[in-house]
Amino acid sequence: MTTGKRDTERKLIEQCLQGDHAAFELIYKDLSPKMYAVSLRYTQQDQDAQDVLQEAFIRIYKNLSKFRFSGSFEGWCRRIVTNTAIEAIRKKGRSKETSTEVLPDQPVDAKSFERLKMEDLMRLVRSLPDGYRSVFNLYVIDGYPHKEIAEMLGISESTSKTQLYKARLTLQRMIEKQSIG
Repeated sequence: MTTGKRDTERKLIEQCLQGDHAAFELIYKDLSPKMYAVSLRYTQQDQDAQDVLQEAFIRIYKNLSKFRFSGSFEGWCRRIVTNTAIEAIRKKGRSKETSTEVLPDQPVDAKSFERLKMEDLMRLVRSLPDGYRSVFNLYVIDGYPHKEIAEMLGISESTSKTQLYKARLTLQRMIEKQSIG
């Protein structure tokens, strides 16, 4: 981020903290498209993504005083959106899938994923069941380790690993089905 953008961002945040709602509106207009994309990764439907986005921006606004300007404001906001999405999934109660299943030694074919455009892959990811989609996003896209994912979702590490494997396998099958069809 350029120094000019960082300075503008800092000024807007400080204005928000002083009660300037127009400053927060500018922050929202700047970040909402990116944050919507994050929320859509974790939800299956546009309305759910919109709900997550709205709730996340309420939390961002309420917690602005906790932002310490030591890192990226956008990254801080992204984490709030991600946590809000995960909380919404947990409320639905579908991410508590448990598994003691032993994973096969056969790896998922990475070449299947190379043939897709990013928007096609994200569309397929959105069609995954909640648990698979959440773990896939957290591990593959956001880079969280399985231990943190397990804590965030209230599942075991082995369940996180199993859901990631099943998500990849499901995506591979979807991709192969599209290639054949």
